[in-house]
Amino acid sequence: MDVTSSTVFIPGATSGIGLGLALRLQARGSTVVVGGRRRELLEQLAVTHPGLGTVVIDTTDEASIAAAVTELAQRHPTLDTLITMAGIMEPEDLLDPASLEVAERTVAVNLLGPIRLVHAFLPGLLAQPAATVMTVTSGLAYVPLPATPTYSATKAAIHSWTESLRVQLADTRVQVVELVPPAVRTTLMGQQEEESAMPLEEFLDEVVGLLQSDPGAQQVLVRRVGFLRDAVAEGRYPEVLAALSGRHR
Repeated sequence: MDVTSSTVFIPGATSGIGLGLALRLQARGSTVVVGGRRRELLEQLAVTHPGLGTVVIDTTDEASIAAAVTELAQRHPTLDTLITMAGIMEPEDLLDPASLEVAERTVAVNLLGPIRLVHAFLPGLLAQPAATVMTVTSGLAYVPLPATPTYSATKAAIHSWTESLRVQLADTRVQVVELVPPAVRTTLMGQQEEESAMPLEEFLDEVVGLLQSDPGAQQVLVRRVGFLRDAVAEGRYPEVLAALSGRHR
């Protein structure tokens, strides 16, 4: 991925990591369009950040995705990068029947959403001289946070799905990249003041630096995510799971 000259669409980038990455890519010369469900918020972002494109999209709605594909094809025919940022993270008590609604909503946004997005945008990306699909998983794909079981499971599923996507697109001009964040200080799960979470600006600095230093990377791994990602390989899985289990109550 070339961070300086790409045309990038990031659904789910109205705040946090998504918006931060969008602004970093725009500052380096890429054309960036962010997507979200709330038109008023998108209009506000367009005013606050001149040059930042916006598109209304609900990644749980196939018709909304199709409309966004058509709109972007008209406005940005050179679109060559899709970053499937949209996601939610909610706690679940699996002994409470109400948690099933949380689980189903999480699967719809975090698992079906990225899969639908890739299917919808892939024909256009394949038509470009070079293109990138970046999925967004989590260190929790490797060791789950028991307080958020379905979130962790969807991120593990997207990691696996990304690996298969990369193999199937190996003979095309579409690069497949997986961004694997650790806990980052954003409003997701109220982590904006969490001392153990990585400061957002520090995370963004490291991510963009990694993209610039290794444009052909298959995974974007900041140093801090190694605690989770490498737990199995380093024989630390039981201890890491036990540590995360302490956050269940």
